[in-house]
Amino acid sequence: MSALAADIADEGVKDAIVSVRDLQVQFQTSDRRATVKAVDGVDFDVRRGETFGIIGESGSGKTTIGRALVFLVKPSAGAILHNGVDPLALPRRQFQSHRRDYQIIFQDPNAALNPRMTILSSVLEPLELAREGDRAQRLRRAREAMDRVGLPQDVGDRYPHQLSGGQKQRVVIARALTLRPKLIVCDEVVAALDMSIRGDVLNLFAELQRDLGLTYVFITHDLAVVSHISERIAVMYLGRFVELGPTEQVSERPLHPYTQALLSAEPRPLPSSMRSGNRIVLQGEIPSPIDPPSGCRFRTRCQYAQALCAEQTPEWRELARDHWVACHFADRPSFSPN
Repeated sequence: MSALAADIADEGVKDAIVSVRDLQVQFQTSDRRATVKAVDGVDFDVRRGETFGIIGESGSGKTTIGRALVFLVKPSAGAILHNGVDPLALPRRQFQSHRRDYQIIFQDPNAALNPRMTILSSVLEPLELAREGDRAQRLRRAREAMDRVGLPQDVGDRYPHQLSGGQKQRVVIARALTLRPKLIVCDEVVAALDMSIRGDVLNLFAELQRDLGLTYVFITHDLAVVSHISERIAVMYLGRFVELGPTEQVSERPLHPYTQALLSAEPRPLPSSMRSGNRIVLQGEIPSPIDPPSGCRFRTRCQYAQALCAEQTPEWRELARDHWVACHFADRPSFSPN
């Protein structure tokens, strides 16, 4: 175990199924002349049994965090502990066994399913690779998982192209459940689904969490979705968290101007006469993670930016209980939009 991982373990974070400290994930460009800082120094804990939401624009690094949590990508620096264990310190065979407790579900169910395999074969595949039990036991567990997500048994003989988008996403969820994981990373799992069936899939996640005691890390760009399902929300911008707190506080009393802008863009089911009209329009595009701005990374698009924002990186501060923010001016009354 690394010195940083040992320090995390010594902290004894209560009820943390995942602990992350100073996580950095970097990639070389194709010509190897530059480094992409996809995740650049992130700290957080995921508590057992909760849904932890991560939201941000495309290119913010949230999907890379999700992949790192299940070690599909290896951290460039920092540490990730699973239940106080550093997976990278485990022997190879033990590491492979350990990873079964930490699964990920991706956005596109079509890409996750082999078009030449029947649905039952696809659900069986993780159990076959893990060599758990005999054939009869594996079949029983696969069928139990399909039943758990509301798929009739006759679906098992069909192929992916014969199912609807919602059914295919349920198949992918069933695949993850066969290994009985402790944590599931959900990466934009409803983004490719029709609005009419998003609610059903979100309700399924809530039901599975209640019945099986699952923990979720829910990654999305849709603030309405993450607010509906999460206990806590982290807001990510250009490789770093800018705000983290309980869902109600982040949604109703945002402290960071980026969070305020995201909230102002959310459509609200109100008559035009009742809408505030205080839409915050962000100018420009998210900067390149190859060469991020100095100081506060959001300053190039922030309406409140001052000279200090370019000179100093804002401190990660707890301004209310369990509500953290990285902004020089978040505690000034004149700054708050509320």
